[in-house]
Amino acid sequence: MRTMKLGKSTLDVPVVSVGCMRINSLEKNEAEHFVQTAMELGANFFDHADIYGGGECEEIFADAIHMNDDVREKIILQSKCGIRNGMFDFSKEHILESVDGILRRLKTDYLDVLLLHRPDTLMEPEEVAEAFDTLESSGKVRHFGVSNQNPMQIQLLKKSVKQTIVANQLQLSITNSTMISNGFNVNMENEAAVNRDASVLEFCRLNDITIQPWSPFQYGFFEGVFLGNEKFPELNQKIDEIAKKYEVSNTTIAIAWLLRHPAQMQPVIGTMNEGRLKDCVKASEIKLTREEWYSIFRAAGNVLP
Repeated sequence: MRTMKLGKSTLDVPVVSVGCMRINSLEKNEAEHFVQTAMELGANFFDHADIYGGGECEEIFADAIHMNDDVREKIILQSKCGIRNGMFDFSKEHILESVDGILRRLKTDYLDVLLLHRPDTLMEPEEVAEAFDTLESSGKVRHFGVSNQNPMQIQLLKKSVKQTIVANQLQLSITNSTMISNGFNVNMENEAAVNRDASVLEFCRLNDITIQPWSPFQYGFFEGVFLGNEKFPELNQKIDEIAKKYEVSNTTIAIAWLLRHPAQMQPVIGTMNEGRLKDCVKASEIKLTREEWYSIFRAAGNVLP
């Protein structure tokens, strides 16, 4: 699979990340086969979080991939922390404890990337900085990022944190694209002009922070998948038309739409279906034309001024 640099780091990563939130839905042999298939496809970047399955997903993954030193050298591991017991916690104590738990469950000595999962309004940047310094100096975490954060929250974090923020994981799909659509409606009196994220797309591009779109097939928060959904007839007709041209699936085109954006995003794919995973990886070989990208955007109900 095609690769890219993650943020300003020297880390080469595949342009599609394998999200492991649902790996606990597979039987042991299914999980082993899925992970092996991902590796064969070059999809060796695996995204986790300490809350997925209450930590069970990380354990299942480590067993499925038969974690050892040789395997560890061939994969890139990312996990997230900061959500616990109905609240968010960026305290130094919680971050350090969380990482120790993540490493234990993944059966590894280090994470390639650690993301802070959801913004904590009680965050004290100095505490996060101390935690990051400890994790970096001990070799437990090599790169750091955030998830679901707007530009000012990242700037506040950077007030004390010296490490480069390499990624920001954000909800983004063809049907959930307000971070794109509000850029077309600057200074206009319509709903699409409402800037809900402080221009996070442009901020990440200016600062070389890789956007990792999560739920790239979902509409709403978690209301369902837009592909093949009768609620989106025009969008599916357009996607199917373009998929036929390239002789690929509609899944491939939905991911290719994200990869076409010059922000150089890295979608996080949550499927545990090997066929769909292959379709997602196939997207790295396709570059939609400008006309195709905009036609899909408009078919999703977005109106250009």
